[in-house]
Amino acid sequence: MRDEQSRVLVQVYQAYEDQCQREGVVDFAELMLRTYELMRDNGPLREHYQRRFRHILVDEFQDTNKLQYAWLKMFAGPPEHGCALFAVGDDDQSIYAFRGAQVGNMALFEREYRVRTVVKLERNYRSYGNILDAANELISKNSRRLGKNLRTEAGPGEPVRVHEANSDFAEAQWFVEEAQQLHREGTPRHEIALLYRSNAQSRVMESALFNASIPYKVYGGLRFFERAEVKHALSYLRLIENPNDDTSFLRVVNFPARGIGARTIELLQDAARASGRSLYQSVGSLAGKGGNNLAAFTARVDAMRDATRGLTLREIIVHMLEASGLVDFYKTDREGKDRLENLEELVNAAEAFVTQEGFGKDAVALPVDEAGGSGEAGIYRGEAGRAEYTTPDAEVVASGEIIAPPRIVPDAETGEIMSPLGAFLTHASLEAGDNQAQAGQDAIQLMTIHSAKGLEFDCVFISGLEEGLFPHENSASDLDGLEEERRLMYVAITRARKRLYLSFSQTRMLHGQTRYNVKSRFLDELPESALRWITPKHQAFGSGFARQYNDAWARGSGLHSIVGTGRVPAFGASPAPKPAATHGLRSGQGVFHTKFGEGVVITLEGSGEDARAQVNFGRHGMKWLALSVAKLTPVD
Repeated sequence: MRDEQSRVLVQVYQAYEDQCQREGVVDFAELMLRTYELMRDNGPLREHYQRRFRHILVDEFQDTNKLQYAWLKMFAGPPEHGCALFAVGDDDQSIYAFRGAQVGNMALFEREYRVRTVVKLERNYRSYGNILDAANELISKNSRRLGKNLRTEAGPGEPVRVHEANSDFAEAQWFVEEAQQLHREGTPRHEIALLYRSNAQSRVMESALFNASIPYKVYGGLRFFERAEVKHALSYLRLIENPNDDTSFLRVVNFPARGIGARTIELLQDAARASGRSLYQSVGSLAGKGGNNLAAFTARVDAMRDATRGLTLREIIVHMLEASGLVDFYKTDREGKDRLENLEELVNAAEAFVTQEGFGKDAVALPVDEAGGSGEAGIYRGEAGRAEYTTPDAEVVASGEIIAPPRIVPDAETGEIMSPLGAFLTHASLEAGDNQAQAGQDAIQLMTIHSAKGLEFDCVFISGLEEGLFPHENSASDLDGLEEERRLMYVAITRARKRLYLSFSQTRMLHGQTRYNVKSRFLDELPESALRWITPKHQAFGSGFARQYNDAWARGSGLHSIVGTGRVPAFGASPAPKPAATHGLRSGQGVFHTKFGEGVVITLEGSGEDARAQVNFGRHGMKWLALSVAKLTPVD
């Protein structure tokens, strides 16, 4: 055997085959293989079917693999048998090499069956000319093509818009604003599609749509916080925060598997009901092997809690993923690569959350009572690994929401003080709630490019056009892999009927780290004559403001000296005073907030720096906002 990994894979495959044999079942690949072997080894049967079927039509031929093509030749017989074999396919849309598809089957078929007439269907009835020009120019960079050039009689249409953002959050906000404008101009939301290369990219976009209260649907997949691996990770975090959470306990008590069966769980639930305690508290009442395994699980949770005291939220999640066994489990899972990417994106989500909410990346993510909180209104912020508890006169966070002053916010809004971990878990629960569009509701469509194949939309956004992301870093150094990535981009472009948007960001959170990006080579392969480069409507605000906010507190400066300046002061410099602000709003006016979405102004108080508004944001409830911080955009 060449290496240890190959040896293990052979053992796993043999065990899988043995179990299938014992149970008398086959998967699809095995079904194809046995059908091929049956016809190969049984001459009379093979000749029977070759005589019976004289006309054969094969669709999506570019997606056939080696075995399927061999089976087809066995079924149709050699060319001299005279079977009328008709194949339809587009070699430029072969995007399933990871499933074994071989785009070369089309050229092989043309040669082996001596095809005299190849009919090229080049007239396109879907897209305008600029979109097709972009697709044609891009795909022409691939070699070994059968060759075609799409054309349309619908005219050039609008140019392909290219947007550069300074962060993935700014990219998401730009997408939300552009989609809202398209909808206001009459485009139904279901005719607006956002395409991305990797499932993990959806999290930032989903968060922006959620905050704006815009209905959306994840096509062919689950929303980020609904994905099983994310739910498992959140359950472990909830047990670290609150070990008496029975729902989280039941979800992960035997995941990854640790020998705790259904009968053991039933006995534990009976003991908990009898004593009126939580499942976690009732573990000691069970004896035997099941009780020992339960005790080992609770000991693991306790060890994680002890090990993460004094750590930041990001550090807690990274430690939990390893200590819980989730990372090791998904490394061996068939879909483990995508699931691990989603777990890495959970780290990104936490990092973004503490920054946007004003905690700061270094905030200690302990429950309030463990860090010495007094129960007064305030928030935690950290500096150099040390937790601080502050209660300024007018506490605000990057969203502009006023947290503390009792003269403005009712007790129901201020009663609980949350640690970064508790706040993040609450945020995740809200986003995992009833946020996705219901059946029949007009909603924006989110999907991977693979899922978009065969679909079409009036307006298409392709996000994350950066080297290493699209084309993916696993394919960029390999010619065949790069050509497949280019075909994937070709598929994405040709999903658009009327408008096409391409976007990329200078920085993006990947694998828990901020990555500085180079725009995708695919953008350089598009014809400039078909493009219109546009500038971002808004620069990223949250992260820069949060750094500025925490720097000011670290220097002992007053909050009002920096809020709303939109720039980060130089190191060691005191922020310049901010001129008096005017809000220009009126009661009853519709407004848009980047976090809370659309709302209606109920009450206005104060002026200048002290101006504030009470706004009803519907699903987010009534909020008091400091207008010097909250950027409220009037909505007609």
